[in-house]
Amino acid sequence: MTHDLTIRGFEFIEVVVPAHPGVINSDSLAKPLHMLPVAGKASWSVQFDTLPKFIVRMTLANGVVGIGEFYRDCSWNSIHAIAEGLIGIDLNTLSLQKLPLPLSREYDGFECVIWDAFAKSAGLPLHALIGGKVRDAVKVTSWSSHRTMDEVGAWVAQYHRQGYDCIKFKADLEDDAVGWCEEIAKAAPGMKIIFDPNQRWENAASVKPIIRGLEKVGNTLLLEDPIQKWMVQDYADLRWFSSIPITQHVSLPYVYQGQRVHDVPNLIAHRAVDGFNFNAGLAKFQQMTGMATAANLFCFHGSEVDLGILEAMYLHQAAAAECCIWPSDIFGRMIREHDLLETPLRFEPPFAFVPEGPGLGITLDEAAIEKYAIGRRSVSE
Repeated sequence: MTHDLTIRGFEFIEVVVPAHPGVINSDSLAKPLHMLPVAGKASWSVQFDTLPKFIVRMTLANGVVGIGEFYRDCSWNSIHAIAEGLIGIDLNTLSLQKLPLPLSREYDGFECVIWDAFAKSAGLPLHALIGGKVRDAVKVTSWSSHRTMDEVGAWVAQYHRQGYDCIKFKADLEDDAVGWCEEIAKAAPGMKIIFDPNQRWENAASVKPIIRGLEKVGNTLLLEDPIQKWMVQDYADLRWFSSIPITQHVSLPYVYQGQRVHDVPNLIAHRAVDGFNFNAGLAKFQQMTGMATAANLFCFHGSEVDLGILEAMYLHQAAAAECCIWPSDIFGRMIREHDLLETPLRFEPPFAFVPEGPGLGITLDEAAIEKYAIGRRSVSE
């Protein structure tokens, strides 16, 4: 194999992979989860599994083909323009920790494919580029959106029987989070719960009674983003009020909402959180987990209920992060019909294992891609 790592071309496959019926939330509930506006529609108006994703293959002059995955509902115009600008560039001339790309939602998809191709060319697993893994398996959680009271206990019990010891729920003020915990305690003793209101519990005054109820039941592991992120002083107040760890989700794909790496030292300096949910590409995730580790705080890896390529990247990241102790949001194939991988990621609940082999360590399932593809485009010399 030659050492010429010049980018020769890209193939982009647009896919829509729906969720299994009934898996997102109770059938009687209609609560879309995509937080960003879509094509003129307001936030929280579109369900995430209806939105397309781009899968990318990038070919180098040495014959190596890197693969990557973009977050849902990325801009093709941005992807196309960035790809055109990368044609002819030798990866050896780049700084992997600061790629010559604009700060955008599309950044991480290109970073994924570039790092995969570079690691494959060097014959290294992806985690070796970020210092190497500190664990072989990553703790992961099961997941659900909103559930009705009569369904929640049995729903969680099925995951408990599979070996999971934690489930993450979406929740707003209409949901009886304390009642859910009581039902879960009866149906799945020992199962822990992470609540993610996505900032919809309004303010500290509305959150405090819920916390006291959750504390009484005793099976809540973490409370993530209960109120608006900018309310840092209220986060600090809740942290001292609560025996349940208070966390914030720092999600760099939400760049248009202003989320940045500097949120991490700001929250640490204000003693506003007990830990973090981090969502980012490879270099930025390492930056943020380094700060959390230095502050002796734990984290877990977030997601957008992704497909197998990004989830493989998440496993490499989480396995190489000393502070990534809490159960991570890596459950895409549990929710979606397919992960687009020839060999699924190895799950032995409550753990998922880092793929072996060079780069991401995964192979795409061509039949599945053909089934879920809605379009194909290419950019080349």
